[in-house]
Amino acid sequence: MKKRINLKGRSLLKISDLSNEELIYLLDLADRLKRKKKRGVLGNLLARKNIALIFEKASTRTRSAFTVAAVDEGGSVEFLGRHDIHLGKKESIKDSARVLGRMFDAIQFRGYKQETVGILAQYAGVPVWNGLTDEAHPTQALADLMTIREHFHRLKGIKVVYMGDGRNNVCLSLMMGCAKAGANFVDCTPGELAPGHARLDEVQAVARRNACTVTVEPEPARAVIGAQVVYTDVWVSMGEESEFDKRLRLLKPYQVNMGLMRQTGNVGRNGVIFLHCLPAFHNHETELTRKLGALEVTDEVFEAPFSKVFDQAENRMHTIKALMVATLT
Repeated sequence: MKKRINLKGRSLLKISDLSNEELIYLLDLADRLKRKKKRGVLGNLLARKNIALIFEKASTRTRSAFTVAAVDEGGSVEFLGRHDIHLGKKESIKDSARVLGRMFDAIQFRGYKQETVGILAQYAGVPVWNGLTDEAHPTQALADLMTIREHFHRLKGIKVVYMGDGRNNVCLSLMMGCAKAGANFVDCTPGELAPGHARLDEVQAVARRNACTVTVEPEPARAVIGAQVVYTDVWVSMGEESEFDKRLRLLKPYQVNMGLMRQTGNVGRNGVIFLHCLPAFHNHETELTRKLGALEVTDEVFEAPFSKVFDQAENRMHTIKALMVATLT
């Protein structure tokens, strides 16, 4: 008999909070809700639910996804920017959590410290969802896995290669998600940016239980052989701008270009996709790329038929909607 999944009242602070079965349940629910939206069916699963969206960091996809996902199912949201509330300034995070938890049915937090979202979850008394911290980006990983599964119709056995900063929040969350879903993950990164031993040991233990592998490989040409998914992110995350010149030197060899994609051996037969959590520095249409050119990915790859970055961006909304529905109803 299939195990019944119940996530009501749960928070999501990192991907490891979910069991393997709960992770797949959220992806299955996201698929159903996506089909429902495509049919134009109006929903009411979040009717009378009021959701606080706390943002310390700027956002395009996360803010839009949470807002549209909630409204699609009859919920309402309140955006609370860093200048709108006293969180951690005139009022402790603990006190803010207890106030907001009495007024809202759930809280989304996007900011810097993982500790902050942890305190919110501990004291709010309602579900708290991590929309991004310096350590974790679980809602992004859910959308990534949904996009991979949509294209290949499975996750087990798929080879996913992440190119770039191998210890950032996106990489670490996707790494754990792949381990839980049975996908083989390669973190292609220079030694200076490799994940710590404790984090790697944790995720490799999960991978062994699920008959897949998680490895670190510093050489791009070796890493991508046989890859079905090539993924990258910006070389400098928000809050690390002082590291830009150093990162540029370290990560230039890890640029995803057409030559690297061809080394997968899967270009041209629908056997590989390119993913990026966005925003991406791929063309000459930003102040930075007008000066330096393409950074982590070339325009040729970004605009290629095998690039699924906008499917991936849309899937932020569907997976976030699934998370809200599963934890609030």
